Amino acid sequence: MKILVCISNVPDTTTKIKFAEGNTSVDTTGIQWVINPWDELSLTRALELKDDTTTGVKSVTVIHVGPAASEPTIRKALAIGADDAIRVNAVSSDAWFVASQIAEVIKKEQFDVIMCGIESSDYNGSIVGGMISEFLGIPSVSAVSGIKFENGQPIIIREIDGGKEVVSVPVPFVAIVQKGIAKEPRIAAMRGIMMARSKPVKLVEPVQVDPLTQIVEFEKPTPRAACKFIDADSPALLLDLLQNEAKVI
Repeated sequence: MKILVCISNVPDTTTKIKFAEGNTSVDTTGIQWVINPWDELSLTRALELKDDTTTGVKSVTVIHVGPAASEPTIRKALAIGADDAIRVNAVSSDAWFVASQIAEVIKKEQFDVIMCGIESSDYNGSIVGGMISEFLGIPSVSAVSGIKFENGQPIIIREIDGGKEVVSVPVPFVAIVQKGIAKEPRIAAMRGIMMARSKPVKLVEPVQVDPLTQIVEFEKPTPRAACKFIDADSPALLLDLLQNEAKVI
């Protein structure tokens, strides 16, 4: 059983984003890059499954579509515990392009379980996992909050309104995971950091795929208005503001 974990290289969530070139691109100066949080939880769960000898999981590979500058993030995934990595040597242009590249790699490498975070913390598209399954013609399961194996058969736990759903699915399949798949992301130990230096990162050149979307312009959200404090003895003023300014009643 081989697991492939798709990872994105995203700005740290505390990063202040600035735009360049007339608000058509992100200014990457000074940005601290990290593994997308949902992908990091996916990787943690994949490694937990590998650690459990009853699951039959033999290896965990990570894949990323990005330029050489993203390799430190890939090495971090290797330090956390991934056995090896694949980097498609291309600047990702849109979700269609990324999913196409990953699907082409999977066709050649053959993985049993493909895990994707439900979304990336930068563009929040939530569509790459579903696209990969369509390109490959294999099942996908969304909103996955738990994965386990029983007698070699994957058992998926999904979050639904009012409870949970248990699903059995044949391999290969794509698991689109969300919060709850692992309690906390696994932290790289010093030994893992040292071992990551010698773990293989396979470089794959991209296939020709035309992106379907184009970023025309970025726009920051409108700044929130200053907080207003209303005297407790002025309920009429509070009601007036809620009704005529905030328009919530």
